[in-house]
Amino acid sequence: MFECGDCRKAFPAGWAARQNHCNSTGHSPPNFECDRCDAHFRSEHARGSHMNAKNHFSWECRLCDDTWPNEEELDDHNIDHHNWCESCDRYFQNPNSTRAHLTSRIHRGQNIYCPFCSAQYTTATGMVHHLEKGSCSRAPQLNHDQIYQFVRSRDPSGIISKKLIGWVGEADVTYEATNRSWNGSGYECYLCHKQFSSLSGLNQHLNSAAHQQELYHCPNLSCRANFKTLAAIINHLESESCGAVRFDKVQQRVSDVFRGGRAIIFT
Repeated sequence: MFECGDCRKAFPAGWAARQNHCNSTGHSPPNFECDRCDAHFRSEHARGSHMNAKNHFSWECRLCDDTWPNEEELDDHNIDHHNWCESCDRYFQNPNSTRAHLTSRIHRGQNIYCPFCSAQYTTATGMVHHLEKGSCSRAPQLNHDQIYQFVRSRDPSGIISKKLIGWVGEADVTYEATNRSWNGSGYECYLCHKQFSSLSGLNQHLNSAAHQQELYHCPNLSCRANFKTLAAIINHLESESCGAVRFDKVQQRVSDVFRGGRAIIFT
């Protein structure tokens, strides 16, 4: 039962009645009173132990029953356990969704520049994909193979690039299927047996990275996933899925390599 800290009068009607009494008399609540119930104690330590044991702190989570002694700890709880973006006050379904949001242009803007045409991108993956596809107006001759050769020249230790003996490249090779690939229900890829509704769809598949050689590997020795394009491995590293390197470090290292010609390091 709530009581006055000065005159010890009890208030069965609850906290509001006690507060009206204190306002009219100038009295105060008991020292070391719990933030959420009528219990009070002889020391702050005892009060804190009670509130911690009973989950009686004043800052309450909107999504669960947990309470916290201050706003900062509540915010940390929301970030760690509820995939919360503090600046947008938004909750996400899982950590991957939160990470994608935090690395989107909403938070990062477009701070990655193509070293040739200065087109702006939100992530290093976008910029590298732009170059590998030959989409840069200032460097249209660049392609998947030339990017690999450039990376190899900056990666003598093979941190992310594979040392492929006898590799000659694939960009100058064009595959073209014929009507003989029709199997009665679709145009079939003879390599993976995937079917397409049109011959042009099959040819696009054959000339994509789908069946190209794996040129890159994750620098994390406990992961060592293989990738066919530089954009794919950069995207893997940006995701932080294997913990090889932090997202911001990826952006910095890729910019260093393409704009400054530095050797590749991901530490």
